[in-house]
Amino acid sequence: MSSSATGSAPRAGAGVLDLLRLFQKDQAAAERHAAACLDKARAIEPQLKAFEFLPTDLQRRPGPLSGIPVAIKDIIATSEMPTTNGSPIYRDHVPARDAWVVERLRNLGATIFGKTVSTEFAWRHPGPTVNPWNSAHTPGGSSSGSAAAVAAGIVPLALGSQTLGSVIRPAAFNGVVGFKPSFGAIPRTGVHPLSPSLDHVGFFARRVDDVALALSLLAGTSDSDRHGVPLPAFQVDIEAGIAPLPNPRLAIVRFEKWSRVEIEQQKVFDTAIETLRKAGAVVEEVGLAELDRVNWHAINVILAAEGAAIFEDLVTRYPDRTSDPLKALVASGEAITAIDYLEAKKEQGRRRDALATDIKGFDAILTLPAFGEAPRGLHYTGDAEYCAPWTFVGAPAVTLPAGFGKNALPLGIQIVGDYRNDLRVLEVAKWVEAALGFDPGIPAIAA
Repeated sequence: MSSSATGSAPRAGAGVLDLLRLFQKDQAAAERHAAACLDKARAIEPQLKAFEFLPTDLQRRPGPLSGIPVAIKDIIATSEMPTTNGSPIYRDHVPARDAWVVERLRNLGATIFGKTVSTEFAWRHPGPTVNPWNSAHTPGGSSSGSAAAVAAGIVPLALGSQTLGSVIRPAAFNGVVGFKPSFGAIPRTGVHPLSPSLDHVGFFARRVDDVALALSLLAGTSDSDRHGVPLPAFQVDIEAGIAPLPNPRLAIVRFEKWSRVEIEQQKVFDTAIETLRKAGAVVEEVGLAELDRVNWHAINVILAAEGAAIFEDLVTRYPDRTSDPLKALVASGEAITAIDYLEAKKEQGRRRDALATDIKGFDAILTLPAFGEAPRGLHYTGDAEYCAPWTFVGAPAVTLPAGFGKNALPLGIQIVGDYRNDLRVLEVAKWVEAALGFDPGIPAIAA
């Protein structure tokens, strides 16, 4: 049958820019695409369990993201779909209005493609989602469903959130690109809070250009989110994407915890460094000892204190419908003194202000997103210690797939920039992505 009769079809794993270029040439492909994604989701979902709710309205709308299906983490409010927050308390809850970021996506013409599984209130009690590369392993959390849905090729873009490591770590575990913009870059109005001093909205996609486009269209401020800090505006060319930053200067940060990193992850990281050096990057080992010393304790003090204030009443009213991890978070937060909380907040400001000086002369930091492969089992979503420093200071961070481990699960690297210098870190990541030339492909579950 001729191509004119069948129409164009996106290749497996097509990214947002790939699709937009195709749709410009073939409007019929755009009309068909969301329905094809829904068919794929329904076929895979019994095994993957990435979605709390699949869409019923696939009507294409005009705008720069017209025809692009975007999955929404289920702590982010949607007015036409349930928002469960990963909790039985909200099982049938349909918000009165969209979150700020969902309303912006609708106005841009995106197709809101259902709600993806989140751990309970984006904390540690996991949902049923499996890792699409091996269903015996976790997809990570808390943005479990969003990472898995992009990895499986169901959607090219998904929203997540990060309070410790809930975008960067699952992106690495699932072999996709994850991006946590600078703190305050995207209003969190309508996103259920976990810790307002730390919560970020972020993205999962298949290419650096795709998350760059998402940021260029979704960055903004809102009077209803007092933490908003406007970023310098930029545009992404649909044909070429963003311009890579050639021969970047990279600060290699391993931290004292390097000895706990899985051997295969160490090898992938060191191989990436050598590849980038040969491609023209200037690399130098940097310690960042003070940030390493204070961040894990301070970020957990802030998170527990703020989490206790948010969830104390909930666990009191619904002891049978809240998890042990959430109860433990509240209990630990209630034990924190005001002095300890304020000192942690002060340390957060100090380290954020110091970061620019600490990495002066470098274009970005190159570090790890996780200690290795996704852990076996679904009860534990992985260690966030390599993500926490950058969430603590609110710095923009990107994770890229870079290899596979001993269990044939993806391994990644993480690229971090200075606070509010999001475009620069994306330009570095674009160059690194091309220099590594690594594409993990689509996992077998999607076949």
